[in-house]
Amino acid sequence: MTFQEFCLLLVSVLASALGQLFLKMGALKLGKVNSVNIISHISKIIVVPELLLGLSCYGFGAIAYILLLTRVNLSVAGPSASIIYIFSVLIGYFMFKEVIPVYRAFGLGLVVCGVILVVWKPN
Repeated sequence: MTFQEFCLLLVSVLASALGQLFLKMGALKLGKVNSVNIISHISKIIVVPELLLGLSCYGFGAIAYILLLTRVNLSVAGPSASIIYIFSVLIGYFMFKEVIPVYRAFGLGLVVCGVILVVWKPN
């Protein structure tokens, strides 16, 4: 993966991670969904700014990912995009004060190792 390709991947992942952040913030504004309020919650999605921003970020991330796919094999791009899991956990930890148990941190380490093995080109 070249530097430009890596930058496209990073833009895609960061935009998607921002999308997750804003979607979570918007979801917290909506409150819990149940069978009684599901219709009203779905209709409110279009008026909650954080949800619209989150969906826009996801759209931008998808565009960057499509551009990446024009340059990189899917067998490399797909697994590489899994680094979003690291950003998701970090956003949860820093923004929403979620706990990261040791087993989850270990799992993230395995994801990082897997991505390195997928993109690594031995000489």
